[in-house]
Amino acid sequence: MLRKYENIIILMIKLIAFISILPAVFILGYVIIKGVPSISWSFLTEMPRNGMREGGIFPAIIGTLYLTIGTIIVSVPLGVLTGIYLVEYSKDNGFKRIINLTIINLAGIPSIVYGLFGMALFVVAFGFGTSIISGVLTLGIMCLPVIITATRESLLAIPNDLRQASLALGATKWETVWRVVLPAAFPGIITGVILSISRAAGETAPILFTVAAFYLPFLPSSFFEQVMALPYHLYVIATQIPNMPEANMNGTVFVIVFITVGFNLIGAFIRNKFRRIK
Repeated sequence: MLRKYENIIILMIKLIAFISILPAVFILGYVIIKGVPSISWSFLTEMPRNGMREGGIFPAIIGTLYLTIGTIIVSVPLGVLTGIYLVEYSKDNGFKRIINLTIINLAGIPSIVYGLFGMALFVVAFGFGTSIISGVLTLGIMCLPVIITATRESLLAIPNDLRQASLALGATKWETVWRVVLPAAFPGIITGVILSISRAAGETAPILFTVAAFYLPFLPSSFFEQVMALPYHLYVIATQIPNMPEANMNGTVFVIVFITVGFNLIGAFIRNKFRRIK
């Protein structure tokens, strides 16, 4: 009888899992079916023309890559080091618990709040203006809570026996963290990085106030200039420009999804590689 109930529960779990991924499969399939016919070499490499009704989306692609790579450079080292400090070096007291609770709460703040914060701090107070550097710093701050939380939870999952064994063999605290704990926790850390960077690559609200340009048919020459970005570009052509060809919108959606999935696959490859090493 128990075996029968166990099989029923397993079947229910599989059914729930299938239902959960079904919408994502449908959305991805719709994007591919609608987007692939709209993709061409000229669409990917040309500058927009005629109010973005003609030409390509090359500046938006490059702008999205600038922002995404810049966000990785800003948020990943700072987030991982902060997580390491909170787990391995800070004392367990009330102040630390308040910090951990604050970090968890920051992960749930709407992205538009980060956009307004970035505009007030980086665009106005620091005088960076509406620029790539303002957008990158804003997106980096938005990604920090997820990366810190993922790093902290991954490190906490590592048994203390590994730390004690390393210290007993004469390793220093930092050598234990760097050579023993961090490699074991790296797959979990990469998962958090993937989630946060994927979110940043598709966000519109934070870049709306800090970096995104409505129409900019050339590439920026410095990090203190505006840039087009695919999420904001899609919003503009879908809501602000009348008689926009549907192929342009479908192609833009496909490129956004392709870039996001590409970063996810790179992260998954790195994660699996470290799992095999471990």
